[in-house]
Amino acid sequence: MKVRARTIETSSPSRATQVGACAVVVVLVWIVFGQTLAHDFVNYDDKTYVYGNSLVSAGLSWHGLARAFVDTQTNNWHPLTIISHMLDCQIFDLKPGGHHFINVLLHTIAVVLLLIVLRDITGHFWRSAFVTALFAIHPLRVESVAWIAERKDILSAVFFFLTLGAYARYARAQSLGRYLTMSILFVCGLMSKPMLVTTPVILLLLDYWPLGRVRDLKSCWRLVFEKLPLFALSLGSSIVTFALQVRSPESVGQLPFLWRLQNALVTYLIYIRQIFWPMDLAVFYPHPDDRLALWQVAFAAAFLIAITWLVFALRRNRPYLLVGWLWYFIMLVPVIGVVEVGLKGHADRYTYLPHIGLFIALTWLAVDLSSSLPYRKQIFAALGGAIIIILSAGSWKQTTYWRNSETLWTHTLAVTKGNDVAHTNLGLMLMDRAQLDDALSHFRTALDIRSSTLLPHYDLNFTLILTDIGNVLARKGRLEEAIAAFRLAIEFNPGYPDAHYDLGVALFQRRDLDGAIAELQTVLSLHPNDPGTNTSLANVLVQKGLLREAANHYETALQSEPDSPLPLNNLAWLMSAGLDDSLRNGARAVELARKANRISKQNNPFYVRTLAAAYAETGQFDVAIETAQNASELANAQGQHGLALQIQKDTDLYHRHLPLRDKSLSDAH
Repeated sequence: MKVRARTIETSSPSRATQVGACAVVVVLVWIVFGQTLAHDFVNYDDKTYVYGNSLVSAGLSWHGLARAFVDTQTNNWHPLTIISHMLDCQIFDLKPGGHHFINVLLHTIAVVLLLIVLRDITGHFWRSAFVTALFAIHPLRVESVAWIAERKDILSAVFFFLTLGAYARYARAQSLGRYLTMSILFVCGLMSKPMLVTTPVILLLLDYWPLGRVRDLKSCWRLVFEKLPLFALSLGSSIVTFALQVRSPESVGQLPFLWRLQNALVTYLIYIRQIFWPMDLAVFYPHPDDRLALWQVAFAAAFLIAITWLVFALRRNRPYLLVGWLWYFIMLVPVIGVVEVGLKGHADRYTYLPHIGLFIALTWLAVDLSSSLPYRKQIFAALGGAIIIILSAGSWKQTTYWRNSETLWTHTLAVTKGNDVAHTNLGLMLMDRAQLDDALSHFRTALDIRSSTLLPHYDLNFTLILTDIGNVLARKGRLEEAIAAFRLAIEFNPGYPDAHYDLGVALFQRRDLDGAIAELQTVLSLHPNDPGTNTSLANVLVQKGLLREAANHYETALQSEPDSPLPLNNLAWLMSAGLDDSLRNGARAVELARKANRISKQNNPFYVRTLAAAYAETGQFDVAIETAQNASELANAQGQHGLALQIQKDTDLYHRHLPLRDKSLSDAH
């Protein structure tokens, strides 16, 4: 099992040359991806991870840091990724340019770390620099860098390369401290993205080449035993990830195993083809289902077997082929689709780290095969430079499609067929712009596409599309049609909480309070502590006159999300202006209302009005008058003149040293 010893370049470039080459790659990264600093968020996961995630958008706090380690809103366990998004919001608020800047910065750090690690473990600087350049600016990297929600890719890559570097240091001089350092960095990687579960195997590959630690079978088993703690960490991360994704109410059904296996085999080849021909890239590729031809699957299987046999046969003289191929093959296993947690065919982002293995194998092979070629250095310099320039141009163009949701999904529809996900997300973008007819057209096209495959595995897709159709119809005032769409969505997937929630809101708009309460309670049976649903249910209960039950749900919402201004304000209003003496609590109302106004930056006249009422309830009428006047001025400035007049009536009460009583807040009990 002994492999050829590592060879060191006879003329290693000077430190200045190495720094200069590294600087060139870094400059290319910023030329290609720097344009994202002017890009917007996109409506595909960015809302879930950042601007629609109240835990993240609130920025850093002790409560948020603790919640990051138990949060399951994204159906993944990657607390360090969540914390990194929280830090972005703390620094940049919800300005997308700042979030993009951090993505590019982290990718830059990952690039530099890869160059350092490869140079140190192989002893070949220029080969390592070329591999690093390919990794840095290949068009397949665009999705990971230009997509804010894919922070987990680049953050995990930083920790992955740090882990490799720490392991190489440990391999040179073994000690408990160095092993623990490497293990901690690995855990940080897993807490950034669970895809790193294959890292222990990658370390074993590096033991074989270029570290040369595998000398015989006995040493091989010793190295496996050495990594058992790392394998245990990988197993734990895999179990948690699988449980969160598969058991989530939003998870999709598993496609038939044969379909998944066939697609996985073909996908391995697709990712190889994309290295050489990275064209027609898209954020979402529909799954082929059972439409793959038998010859495609057979060819893919034969190709994978043949390559594996070939690199194994050449392992003694060209060990980098075996290591590079297995690096690629094994790192893709968790995301190749055999265990499917989505209905995409494949995804460019999954190649972020696996492709490094192929880059290493191809680069080292090209150098070895050309050892006798005259003017080899000049040819490699010219050819390598041309490849990097061409790939950089392709990446720059691909990055432009990520400017906003419209450019992203319009391009996706242009390069894919039968893409209901693209139509749905383009419809959502149009709905946000109030282009309701255009949005409805895209949703119905998506429904037509999905209706061509009436399989239970796609029930969630039907539910999502029908829910979106219902929301458009509700916005257009066609409430009965909207309610019918929501009910049909629930028939396809009774466990999908959003459909029940939207139906509850529609029933509330129709003044069917009992129906709305029943639907919102169903949502809470699926997500018991969801703060938004608890707040909405409390609002309906207030209209029903069930004030004590409403107060309990506001309290539950605040337990899950203490910094949510709406339940803070509404509970403060109940405690200061309600007719139920047992619910009123002026001191607590002041505390809640102050917090709601601090979070909303004193910019919501309703919240300022509530604070005035709370002051009046505690007998602080002078402060109540001043606060009410501020609320009235703010309402007028925002064009809410009716509210301003109502606040003036409140002020008259305070002048007479009378607290405000909202007659609509009467208890039905």
